[in-house]
Amino acid sequence: MVNYLARLSEWADTHLTLIRNISTGMAIAGVILLSKSVKLTTKFTNAVEIPIEFIEKNVKLRGRLHRITEQGLEIEHVPIVLPIISSLQRRWHADGLLLVRLAGVELTPDGTVWLKKELIPSQMMWFQLLGRKDSVLDCLVVVSKGRFSSICLNEEILRQGLGRTVQVEGLSHESRIYWKLHKRLLQAELKAVKRNKGIWKEATFSEKLREHINNNKYVQKLKQLATWVRIRL
Repeated sequence: MVNYLARLSEWADTHLTLIRNISTGMAIAGVILLSKSVKLTTKFTNAVEIPIEFIEKNVKLRGRLHRITEQGLEIEHVPIVLPIISSLQRRWHADGLLLVRLAGVELTPDGTVWLKKELIPSQMMWFQLLGRKDSVLDCLVVVSKGRFSSICLNEEILRQGLGRTVQVEGLSHESRIYWKLHKRLLQAELKAVKRNKGIWKEATFSEKLREHINNNKYVQKLKQLATWVRIRL
């Protein structure tokens, strides 16, 4: 028995590298199977690829901004990376962008301009899944501002008066998260109203007078007459 244990120990010492490789291989295989089963490392390239349970649980995903359009933000999903198998992950990942809309916000054209000014291509951001309609994701989008601070774009747009609060698509009106989020957005919008910012800015007396004159029927007829005379001459 002693000789058997000695021989086994000697064999193990001789083939230590092989044993380590086998153990490492089994560990990697286990991590791969686990990660693929719960989609921890899956790169989503289309909204329909995202499991419904991710949306129901309002999972937060990380992504890289590519461009800003009138329809929303086009973001490349950046999944969790496992250092050991990072090269393999790159082979699995396909190309494609997710179209993300700011949930609960009706963006104005000036709001789109502001986003293009404040955000830069390849900027990293987090987007929390709240709803999905066809190929569009309704999300809360958060970007980092310095090392220790961040801002929610949904709220910031409303604080700047560059949008209006609307119904949050994808969330049940009876859910706690719906009312919690809706309250946050309304509070952000109220700040813009109190400060007369953006779309809530009150027109000055001269602006109101100019608008009243331009909309006057007699003034409009005089303009038409002046245009007719100019064409005749």
